[in-house]
Parts: sequence; structure tokens; C-alpha cells
Amino acid sequence: MAGPTGRGDSLGAALNDLLRAQVTPRHRLSTYNAKHWHAQLSQLTGTRRGYQALESAGLDVQPDTLFKWLSDPEYNVRRSYRDLIHTAYENVAIVPAEPLTDTIKKGQFEISGWVTTGSDRRLRGTRKASPLRIDGRRGHWSEIEALWLAGDLRDDDFEDRFIDDIIVADIGEGTDGWAFSGDSYAVELR
Repeated sequence: MAGPTGRGDSLGAALNDLLRAQVTPRHRLSTYNAKHWHAQLSQLTGTRRGYQALESAGLDVQPDTLFKWLSDPEYNVRRSYRDLIHTAYENVAIVPAEPLTDTIKKGQFEISGWVTTGSDRRLRGTRKASPLRIDGRRGHWSEIEALWLAGDLRDDDFEDRFIDDIIVADIGEGTDGWAFSGDSYAVELR
């Protein structure tokens, strides 16, 4: 039975595609796109989570002051208060990434596409050659997960970290390192 599969034009893109299908990445809520402090404040005061974000950002004003601000978009609010409103708005707008699951960190990865080590270059995952199988349990996931949680796991970074921290940890450095220089990859998680 086939497991979840990620596809991309590089190994890193296929790995990122696979992760995004398994755990929620860090992202911005599409409904939080207001630029003006008044629109941001109006949106924040519409939810309990928004009020909590205002409080966490350090905005402590009396209810009648808040009412004045909301009733007049041209009200002269101090810059420090506008900055706190913006901080609260950004904190609510960004949804944190889910941590990588054990299913991922302890999974078996089957990589299909061009795989090179030294002078040996093979198209893996075909009838003539099985996919490159990697055991994720032997890998070191901490740097990959830190980049994922920060929302900074770009395709090329993921590919480099996966080679160094997962592939090499599982099966070694290879003849002369590992290279994935094809333009189409699939990574299946089992």
C-alpha cells in the first residue's frame, strides 16, 4: 500500500510537498491583511483571541478609550499604541507550524528520481532500479524541525539538511557525497 507522496522539481521541493501534506506549516491567515491601525484594531476586538493578543502585546487602555479609538478612524493615537496594535495583529495573523510527527521522523522514505554518488548516477524508482530507501529513525531532525517551525525551510535548505542529517546518518557519505541533480522527484513516506 502506497503512503503519502511529495512531488517536486528537486528533492527539497518534493520533501517540502510531503511535509505540507502531513503537518500544517507556519502561515499567515488570509483574512488578516489590514494595514491601517484602526482596521487592525477593529478586527482584533472582534474575537477573544484578538483581545488576548492585545493584552499580550502590552496594550492596556480603558474600555471608554478603546471605544473612542474604534468610533473614529482619524483619532490621534500615539505611535507607541499603534505599534502595540500592529504587534498584536501580527501575532494573531501568523499561525505557528505544527511540529514534525514521529510518523515523519521515524518513517521510511523512498526517493525516486536521479540519484548520484561519486560517478554512479542512476534514475531510481523505475522498473529497472528501486527507489533510494532511507530510514528516518537514524537521522538527526533537530535542525530541519527548527527551520520548519520558524517557517524558513526552503527547498534547497531542506535538501542539504536531508542529505547531511538523514541520508548520511542512515547509509553513509557515499562514494563522493550525494547529489540529486534531476528535475523531477517523488518522495514516498512509508
